[in-house]
Parts: sequence; C-alpha cells; structure tokens
Amino acid sequence: MKTHQNLWIITLLTCTLFSCRKDFLDQKPSSDILAPKTLTELQGILEAAERICPTGGLPQLSCDDYLIIADQNYNALITATQRNAYTWQKNLYEGEKVEDWNSPYQTIFYANSVLEVLAEQNYANPAEANRIKGWAYFVRAYAYYDLAKNFCRVYSHTAGNDLGLPLRKNASVDVIEKRSSLEETFRFILSDLDASLPLLNPLVEPLNKNRPSKAASWAMKARVYLYMGDYRLAEASADSALLYHDRLIDFSTISTSSDTPFSHNAAEVIYHSNQIGAYSSTTGTGNRPDIEVNPELYQSFAAEDLRKSIFFRTNTLGRINVKRGFMSAGIYQFSGLACDELYLIKAECLARKGETGLSLQYLNRLLSTRFKKTPNFQPLTAATAAEALNIILRERRKELIWRGIRWSDLKRLNREGATITLSRSVNGKTYTLSPNDARYAFPIPEQEINQSGIEQN
Repeated sequence: MKTHQNLWIITLLTCTLFSCRKDFLDQKPSSDILAPKTLTELQGILEAAERICPTGGLPQLSCDDYLIIADQNYNALITATQRNAYTWQKNLYEGEKVEDWNSPYQTIFYANSVLEVLAEQNYANPAEANRIKGWAYFVRAYAYYDLAKNFCRVYSHTAGNDLGLPLRKNASVDVIEKRSSLEETFRFILSDLDASLPLLNPLVEPLNKNRPSKAASWAMKARVYLYMGDYRLAEASADSALLYHDRLIDFSTISTSSDTPFSHNAAEVIYHSNQIGAYSSTTGTGNRPDIEVNPELYQSFAAEDLRKSIFFRTNTLGRINVKRGFMSAGIYQFSGLACDELYLIKAECLARKGETGLSLQYLNRLLSTRFKKTPNFQPLTAATAAEALNIILRERRKELIWRGIRWSDLKRLNREGATITLSRSVNGKTYTLSPNDARYAFPIPEQEINQSGIEQN
C-alpha cells in the first residue's frame, strides 16, 4: 500500500477543522482526497496531532491526588470507566471506548505518515524537512511512552520478558503487530528520541510550546530514564535539557486569586500537552463539585507556600479543586514537560547517589521561587541522603500534582520498595490497591484484543 493511500485521514481539511473524530479507522479511504506532501501540510498534520491526541486520563483517575467526596457523587458518574478506574476494577471499561489507548495510537499514525512522506520526497529546504522529521520522531516517542507507562508493567529487570506494546512503525492500517517485549518498547522510545535530537531546533519556541525542541527531547529522556530507574542517565538528560532551557517562574509575580494564573506558554514550559477530555467531571480543572484534592496533600502545603493559593481553588460546595496550572484555556490539565520537573529529577538523582547537600541545593532553588519573599524562604536541610530523598519526593508530589505523573511515580517507587498502598471507601465498601499489583497496568481495550488478537495483560 502506497503512502498516499494511508494518508486519507490527514488531509488539510482535517487539520484545519481540528477534527476530534476517533472512529476514523471505520471509514474507507477515498481516491479523490489529496494526500499532504508539502512541508507546510506535514507540519499541519503534526499540529493537529498535538491538538487532538493528548495524554491519557486513567492515571489521574486512579492515583491518590484526589478523592470523590460522597457516594452519590460516585454513583452519578456518567461513565463506567470513571467509576471503575477510581476503584481499580479489573473489568475497567465495560465496553466503552478507551481514548487513553486510541488517542496515542492516532498520534503514532500521524507521525508514521509524516515520516513516510518525508522519506519519499526531496525538499528544497532540507533543514525544515529535518525539523519536521525530528518532530515526528518526538511525538511518536511521546505517545509510545504514554501507552507504556499506562498499559504495561513498570519497567524492571524483567523487562526482557514482560509484555510491551504493539510497535507500529509505518502508517499502514492493515498490518497487525503483536506485543513486543517491554525492553523492546523502551528501546524504541529512546531510539526515536535519539533520532529527534540532531534534527530539532535547539531552543524552545516561546509562542509555540507544542513544537518540540532539543530541550524537549532531552527533558523527555530524563522522564523516561527516571521511570526506568536509570538515575545516571536521567540526571545527565536533565542536565542537557537545562542547558537549552532553564527557566523558573517567580511565583510572587503570579496572581493567587485568578483561576488561570499562567499563560498557555508559561516560561517554565518546555513542551505542551494536556490530559484527554474524556473524564472531565473527575480529571478536569476549575469548579468540580464531585471531587476534592486529597485533603492530607493539600494541608501539606505551608501557609507561606504560594502554590497553595496558585494551584488550588475552593469549589461551590466548599471543597478544594485544582486550577488550570500551565494552561490558559480549557479544563484539561497540563501534562507536558517543564523545568520544575527537571529540577526535581536532578535533585532526586543526586540524593540517590548520596550527594545530600547538592541535591537539596537544586530543590531549594526551585522552592525559593514558590514561597513568599517575606518572611524569607528558609532552605530545607537533611542529615542524610535518605532524608533528603524523602524530602525531595514529598516536594515532587506537591509540585507535580494533577500533571498525570503520580501514577507512574507510584509504580516506580513501589518497584524501589516504597510499599505505598492505596485505599478508598465507596458505598460502604473499602477498595485497596497493593504495591506492584497487576492492576497498575490498565487492561488492553477489548476492541483491540478482538481485532488484533494481541495478548491481554
């Protein structure tokens, strides 16, 4: 099948109209649709992929960032997936569509299509063609990582034998791929990021944070290596990212009363993505009467910590909700890459190799931008590396709340022996999720199993 036959869904009309249809594979290609070929058209495809294919929401539903206040709120949830994810049910979807699976694979389809067109054409502006090629490699890696951390076991020493993802490396919709090993999946993610690095522009575009840069690729590598438990390479990748983009916002300059305290292109942001909108009543920001931020987590913010008023708001029932974070519009929370995460990765890696003082220097530099100037911020101290690590992980949870990161942190920290057990009570019944439970890997959607025959978790 030629590339132009695979590109019927990614015409300029689709890109221009911001189409959000997810049933595109049910349609038949039409021979009278013009396949995109110019660099402008190919960039439009990737712009559309960023807009309509954000990161999964199931991790936010399932983690311990929040709780649903009353049984009636839980019972009134519109989708079975929301109810079941909150209580970690094995029969998670009950036949509903699973955008956490569909959306990333749609992004992968877009990226593969762009890469195939670029391979077939010679362009007068090779530098621009290379930039777009690097962009496609990056978003493919970004989508595969989102799938891997959600639908596979945590990366560990058994990764060579554990189930990974079906790795679709071309745009054909007819080829069925079996699941790779988890090791193969992560090596593919890292190879795509490596391929993107020499092709992308060095610096972050201030007004186009959806376009990746070298800083974004290095930041993504830092996130991936941290999840894998390779702290040496996570630290080195964070260092490389910060060489290209090192910005921390002074929170004393940010409104504490606004529900949208940050712009869409906030200075700290390196790459922009947001969580899917499929579960807006439970994962959305702003006034959400059904849910409340974990009260224990909210109370852990000190009174002089500006994040307490910048990150949170009180809803119409007097409960605590999150604001939009690094977003200026919409209700779906930021899940992209930013400098605060890099500082936390750097600090954690230093603490894990015993560099107590230096690890807290990085953490304190971040925190000094988050606290009121009067009284002056008091730097945190620790007597041992283990104590420093506990402090850093506590601040990591607070800083990165509602960013789609906590679920993967729970997986990797329990792998390291953290023994974090989650518990919820609904309708008089208590539900628990033990450390390293198989349910930390969400089930593959039944529609995918039926169509492809791949192995279920």
